[in-house]
Amino acid sequence: MGYPMAGHLSKINEVTVYNRTVSKSQKWIKEHNGKFISKLSEIEERFDFVISCIGNDNDLIEITTSKNGCFKNLNRDSIFIDHSTVSPKLVKKISEDAEKVGIKFLDAPISGGEAGAINGALSIMIGGKLKTYNDSEELLHAYGKKIKFMGQSGSGQLTKIINQICIAGLVQGLAEAVHFMKKTDLSADDVLDVISGGAAQSWQLDNRLKTMSEDKFNFGFAVDLMRKDLGIAFDQAKDFGINLDVTKIVDQYYLELQKMGHNKLDTSSLVKRLTE
Repeated sequence: MGYPMAGHLSKINEVTVYNRTVSKSQKWIKEHNGKFISKLSEIEERFDFVISCIGNDNDLIEITTSKNGCFKNLNRDSIFIDHSTVSPKLVKKISEDAEKVGIKFLDAPISGGEAGAINGALSIMIGGKLKTYNDSEELLHAYGKKIKFMGQSGSGQLTKIINQICIAGLVQGLAEAVHFMKKTDLSADDVLDVISGGAAQSWQLDNRLKTMSEDKFNFGFAVDLMRKDLGIAFDQAKDFGINLDVTKIVDQYYLELQKMGHNKLDTSSLVKRLTE
């Protein structure tokens, strides 16, 4: 996700990239205008914005507030924007720690998948201080199509939880529909053409019905990542006294896919439970 996002940024700003796998940074600068650093400690005061897109809570701690993190190297009033999907509790804590050293922090999880990142058409849901958002909005439009300030720190992550709950149910319903369709003599193109104009229409239907029917599951957002995100949702739901019945069922279906060895396939691979 970060690779094409940084590419869009490089068209309007001076960009320096960092990846724990240095070869990825080296590949990026061959394709885009910019520089790279090979160590996190090389992030320094001259950077007005730092934008991260990483895997989980521990990764975010490691790059920000840990002894090896970059917070101690940044200038006061620099803005740190995190596009990861992590715990709302964690980003509230990191936001507080950032404020203590004069850094402005936004939790800004994204939706739209790899295609959205490549096309610069991501949805970005943002938590933090409104002024920090206003100072960052123009930059975010480099790769964001729908950008919405949701409220105080953690609000972006809470919105992303809602997004993932919606996706889990939609993809399972679509998996069952594709399985049903395959038992008929109907054309996937014809089915998509007619039902996408009615009440069944959704992004998942438009983008995944045909690929699921063709057993293509290489569209970026992996089963392992979805289970991580749903785990965050369940943890937060406990605090609110909410029971996510259907989402728990779908989570167990994703667990079955992991046991089948499909950890790295994208989330639409739910249909494989029904066909293998």
